[in-house]
Amino acid sequence: MTGGSILEIDPRTDTAPYPAVVADAAGIVQALNQAARALLPAVRVGDTLTATGPGWLAESHAKLSADNDPDTAAQGWVDRRSLEAHPVRHDDGTVTWWLVDDTDTRLAREALRTEQARTAFLTEVSTALLGSLNMQRCMEITAALAVENLCDAAIVMAPASRGRYPTVTGVRGAAPVHDVLDVDPEEVAGLAEALQGFPPVPSRWLDPMAVPGWLRPEGFGGVGSIVVTPLPGHGVPAGALILIRGVGAAEFSEDEEVVARLFATRAGVAMSAARMYDQQASITETLMRDLLPPAVDQLSGVEFSARYRASQDGDRVGGDFYDVHPASGGEGEDGAESLVVLGDVCGKGLDAAVLTGKIRSTLHALLPLAGDHVRMLGLLNGALLNTHDARFVTLVLASVARAGAGVRLRLTCGGHPAPLVVRADGRVEEAATRGTLIGAMPEVSATTAEVTLGPGETCLMYTDGITEAKGGPFGDELFGEQRLQRVLGECAGMPAEAVVERVQMLASQWVGRGAHDDMAVLAITAPRGQHLTAVGGHGRGRYTA
Repeated sequence: MTGGSILEIDPRTDTAPYPAVVADAAGIVQALNQAARALLPAVRVGDTLTATGPGWLAESHAKLSADNDPDTAAQGWVDRRSLEAHPVRHDDGTVTWWLVDDTDTRLAREALRTEQARTAFLTEVSTALLGSLNMQRCMEITAALAVENLCDAAIVMAPASRGRYPTVTGVRGAAPVHDVLDVDPEEVAGLAEALQGFPPVPSRWLDPMAVPGWLRPEGFGGVGSIVVTPLPGHGVPAGALILIRGVGAAEFSEDEEVVARLFATRAGVAMSAARMYDQQASITETLMRDLLPPAVDQLSGVEFSARYRASQDGDRVGGDFYDVHPASGGEGEDGAESLVVLGDVCGKGLDAAVLTGKIRSTLHALLPLAGDHVRMLGLLNGALLNTHDARFVTLVLASVARAGAGVRLRLTCGGHPAPLVVRADGRVEEAATRGTLIGAMPEVSATTAEVTLGPGETCLMYTDGITEAKGGPFGDELFGEQRLQRVLGECAGMPAEAVVERVQMLASQWVGRGAHDDMAVLAITAPRGQHLTAVGGHGRGRYTA
């Protein structure tokens, strides 16, 4: 009903549909209609609003009479009913207050505000929790948000690990505290069930006096009320959430318990995702150790150095690989051969890396046959043909041994670019070895080349990711074999580490930010200096500078 229609009704009659109270400038009641007498039984004509009426109405009338307030509606409660009081001034100085019941509207507005606040809170929860995949961080955020919005103290309990429960405890005004508790959840009603994912026990059924000491935060004081609710996860429970309010605080209402369950659902999903991520990361790290290229250094009096760069800068592994297997016996003595492997699997990324792991494992098993390169390649070829993977691989094998002051190499390629040898005077030679792809045809053929390195000379093994790297001024020119040989010629006399660093750096600069294949280089260098045998002919001896 509009304000204008209210003015058409005489408040001194009992026909008005709304309660009406008429009072003069001094606040003395001049008239009430029947509806007002029923609503305000304590108010009588001749009494003051201050003495017998609702305080909010008396205060609004006093302000209006003093002309301190405009003619705007007042609002307040009578019993459990919300009323709007609309003032109408009269020429004789009296004011009629029309009382309109807006309880339903006000409750609806408050419910809407409550729901909006709840939605905003849950949105904040989702944003904060889903921003982290760290389990401990998720537990900290859960405890902090619970204390900030729902309770005075919160305990986030993860599932048991070896009989002990990781927890994070949050208390208002203090930083979250991590702990691992060796406790019995049966001591808290509903906690053992919550940890198993069962629905929560209503708060009114829980006796705060029965809360064990280990659940009460240090220095917290008495417990007034408690909520225990599960943290649902992905298929399995993510833990339990315990909310505590101190003595004197309002007990948890049913609506607050609903909010607590919704909050716990979001927290549980985030914690479950973090746990799954931790598990997968741990598994990935374990598997990755066997896929990552090994660190290489001086071995048996020979310098080794290698570099690897995956096709995607964010990847750690790919289709290129290398290994250096020390001599099985007589390490450090002339004639004891170490086996070096460098290969390139067709493809790139994780799928190619998995195949490289299989190939490296197979070659490791074939080490007793390292003296016969062609036979090793043939057995590897058969193993690849017997798998369902259609990929092939190119390989170069190098058997490396000290020979006096130099290094003797036996090099065999299987469909791979031939190694390059950098002589002391800067000449670059290509090793005379060729062979067919491994894993592509029923039979393989290959030739083995023998090379001797003098002091300071290097043999470089590389994958085609180096020579086929596109870049340059226009971004479409290959790095190429000629450029690689020219770079190597400039590296004459350098240690192995300096050679691979130079090649990898120039190839990377050539590519710039452009796309490229996996890149791998490995250098074998005969160290400068003279080999001194041990006294009596025993031991490894040493090499002079």
